[in-house]
Amino acid sequence: MTPEQLRSFCLSFNAVAEESPFSRHPEVSTFKVLGKIFALTTLDARPLTVNLKCDPADAGRLREGHPGLIIPGWHMNKRHWNTVTVDGDLPDRLVRELIEDSYDLVVAGLPKTERLRLDRP
Repeated sequence: MTPEQLRSFCLSFNAVAEESPFSRHPEVSTFKVLGKIFALTTLDARPLTVNLKCDPADAGRLREGHPGLIIPGWHMNKRHWNTVTVDGDLPDRLVRELIEDSYDLVVAGLPKTERLRLDRP
């Protein structure tokens, strides 16, 4: 997956905005749904990685199944976030699934009124 494909896929979800909220690190992009981060990356970094929210029950299994490519989230809560190497050996399909899972987890944590806003056209 290229940086452009990563950005495009993250932005394809409902109510997502890309922001660079860290003044000391303007190269860091966050992808947020209604103000909550579901993906964090530096699009020009090599290797290209992205921090994604993950169900704690799945995080360890993913890390064990893909050593070196999926690791505990860098600078994040290691129980709930993974850092995924996007331009490595992981299939793009898996990367897209992990991004979608992260989005879904964040949406599930939103207040009901905000979740309902996402369902409206």
